Amino acid sequence: MRIAIAGGGLGGLTLARILHRHGIDAVVYEREASRSARSQGGTLDLHPESGQQALAEAGLAGRFRSEARPEGEEHRILDPAGRTLVHHKPQPGSFSGRPEIDRRVLRDLLLDSLPSEAVTWRHRLVAATPRPDGGWKLTFDGGHHIDCDILIGADGARSLVRPLLTDVEMSYVATLVELNISDVDRRHPDLAELVGPGNLWCVGVNQILSAQRMGDGSIRVGISLRAEDRHVDTYRDKRVLLDMFGGWAPRLTALIEASDDTVTPRRIEAMPIGTRWSSRPGITLIGDAAHLMPPVGEGANQAMLDAAELAGQLAANPADPHSAIRTYEEAMFTRIQAIAEMSARVQSMMLSPTAAEDMVRFFTPRPAEPAPAT
Repeated sequence: MRIAIAGGGLGGLTLARILHRHGIDAVVYEREASRSARSQGGTLDLHPESGQQALAEAGLAGRFRSEARPEGEEHRILDPAGRTLVHHKPQPGSFSGRPEIDRRVLRDLLLDSLPSEAVTWRHRLVAATPRPDGGWKLTFDGGHHIDCDILIGADGARSLVRPLLTDVEMSYVATLVELNISDVDRRHPDLAELVGPGNLWCVGVNQILSAQRMGDGSIRVGISLRAEDRHVDTYRDKRVLLDMFGGWAPRLTALIEASDDTVTPRRIEAMPIGTRWSSRPGITLIGDAAHLMPPVGEGANQAMLDAAELAGQLAANPADPHSAIRTYEEAMFTRIQAIAEMSARVQSMMLSPTAAEDMVRFFTPRPAEPAPAT
């Protein structure tokens, strides 16, 4: 059973690792030149029921605990004047919640758990065509070809594998602008104190200024805006960004002023909730390729859980991989429905005119119901 995994992100690598533990070979084809070819983004909070469960099935729970930062779960919500609306502090040293880990560190952890031949770099998939006797012929940038029996699309939002199963179209749901402040403790101790060890969300009307502490001593700054007709390049100018936050407390907008010169704006897109496809022999999708959602904390977690569930099905039924894929897909479609609905609600709430009040209610624990009288 020759398994090709298109995409060496967290989902694809988790899948390869769990298959490897079951004695099933798979090769990950990744378009990047190496693990250090580009930045891997911010931090992730791994959920016990999804991301952490997948790492346990990958035999990497201990490694995760040694690298994760439970203090990173701390978060604060401020209003534009800088007043604190919510301040959540986790129990010191506790891994019972959703500890943070840098995406780069988690990816390296997964890469280090695989044999070197399991990941093939500089292989950008450009075409996949069905073979007459079953399986797929894969063509990569540069003209290189390989054959496989099973193709798994773990190639993200712009998946090349997805159109082989569904012609679903994306919808534009928000704009995200990312900036970075390096060496923050030495260069900007005031901002280091403002952000703390975890996440900061400054919530205004239809816009959010956020910051998260990274394990390398930097702060990743994010500006979330509603979907607009402006070209994303509009947001590459820091002066334009500062003008959008006119009237906000200077200690908050200092997060923009102190950032490095690289400004990365991008459109945030999502697949329609309830997207399904008719199962096709020898091919399936995981992660963003299967169910692209707004980035509100579920994407990586669900991609890793997809990988664990698909690997489990393939390992349990190696004689009939097509049945294993169908079983995985039906369970995944059912699981993702509610999560996609929740993600859409949270995305809409965060960029609404009443976002501050809504988020305070969302993050404020409800009082326990009194026990019924006996």
